[in-house]
Amino acid sequence: MIKDFTFSINRVRFDENYHPSDKTRLTTNFANLARGESRQKNLHNVLKMIDNRFNDIAHWDNARGDRYSIELEIVSVEMDIDFSGKSDNFPLIEVLNTTIVDKKDNKRIDGVVGNSFSSYVRDYDFSVLLPNYNKDRSEFSIPHNYGNLHGNLFKSIVKSIPYKNNFKKLPVICLSVSTNKTYHRTESQHPVLGIEYHSRTSSLTDLYFEKMGMKVRYFIPPKSVAPLAFYFFGDLLSDYSPLELVGTISTMESFQKIYRPEIYNANSAAPAYYQPSLTHQDYSITRIVYDREERNQLAVVQGKYTEENFIKPYQGILEQWSATYNA
Repeated sequence: MIKDFTFSINRVRFDENYHPSDKTRLTTNFANLARGESRQKNLHNVLKMIDNRFNDIAHWDNARGDRYSIELEIVSVEMDIDFSGKSDNFPLIEVLNTTIVDKKDNKRIDGVVGNSFSSYVRDYDFSVLLPNYNKDRSEFSIPHNYGNLHGNLFKSIVKSIPYKNNFKKLPVICLSVSTNKTYHRTESQHPVLGIEYHSRTSSLTDLYFEKMGMKVRYFIPPKSVAPLAFYFFGDLLSDYSPLELVGTISTMESFQKIYRPEIYNANSAAPAYYQPSLTHQDYSITRIVYDREERNQLAVVQGKYTEENFIKPYQGILEQWSATYNA
């Protein structure tokens, strides 16, 4: 039996001085904003958006709307490779970690790690493996054991000693809702997360995160125009404090207004029965430059990089480990 893999965790401050390193996935949303002529203005504006939105939601004991600010770290997880006669490391995932600065009480509060989620193996699965598998098929389908390796790697990271040494709570990953699904409004309402939406079907992303051990719920936060998808372990509503949840919402809603303005910066709110669309025309554009087409192209490039440098060289060992992995 193959022993479990080991991981290393690195943390880099995401602020107006941030420059992506050579090892950073360029499809990572925050890295995309930090490139090109508009990089510093982009970073300044998105950080201001996050702070403003946080104070908008956390309005209690906050009459001036400036009590809090958010500090962000990019958390990178690498897998240490020590098999097949090779010793190396491979970058697996990047997520964001939030810290809440309470300027009134002069204290710092741990937020939630997770937020945005980016993964080399996910790029391979969605941008290389899945298109190739369906190239000559008349109907779309997914390969046997699709997402198993990625899911087991993620669960192994979360259970690892480096993760537990760095973070007190399990991650929450917040993403855009699927444009292939219809969501319906419920009567359930949370004071911070907002109104809950349900869907009768699961998206491919939902199923992929299920392989990672995560459940999903959809909420449209106060004053938002579209629901967000929250992927989590345990109990989303009771395991995290109101301020922790506000940190995730304000961070990810601000990013989604930039990346998916047709959905999250629409000029009207989602109706009771809602199907998101990237062809929706009634929306506003932020003052932040973002190249969505470039990001989609880079996902393919990085998926192929993963295939050549991780999947192919270690496929037998990875498949054997994944088949016997016990979460």
